[in-house]
Order: sequence, then structure tokens, then C-alpha cells
Amino acid sequence: MTDLTPASPWPFVGMGGMACAFFLYAASLTFAPWWSVLLLMLVWVALLVVATAWWSLHPRWVPGVAVAAILVWVGFVFLVA
Repeated sequence: MTDLTPASPWPFVGMGGMACAFFLYAASLTFAPWWSVLLLMLVWVALLVVATAWWSLHPRWVPGVAVAAILVWVGFVFLVA
């Protein structure tokens, strides 16, 4: 008999947050120069790599990466706008 532990919902919540952050980052093209949005998208990809790496190692930390991604975007908006 195997002991199966239930999957944690937190990585799914975090990846949903990363998807929301992606749309915020992509919408920045409407008011920011293309080169700054490209830099912002590279930051998003780096955060996505971190969130993916933490999926199994630290599942409760993945939503924190999504929150950090949104805070980076807010800081970017305040700098550009």
C-alpha cells in the first residue's frame, strides 16, 4: 500500500498569478517604449523560471513570486508613467 500525499494547491495559485502578471506586462506596450517592455518581459521570464523551480521544492513560495512579479510591474509603471 502506498502513502499518497495530496497535492498542494499553492503552486497552481502562484502560476495563475504569474499568468495575470504576464498580461499586465504585455499590456505595458500601450504606454511604454518597446525596449523597456522587452526588459520587463525578460524579468517576467526569470521569475517564471524561479516559480517553476520552486513548484516542488517550495510550493507555498510560488504565490510570493507572483506577488513579486506584480510589485515589479507596479514599480515599473511608476518609473515610466
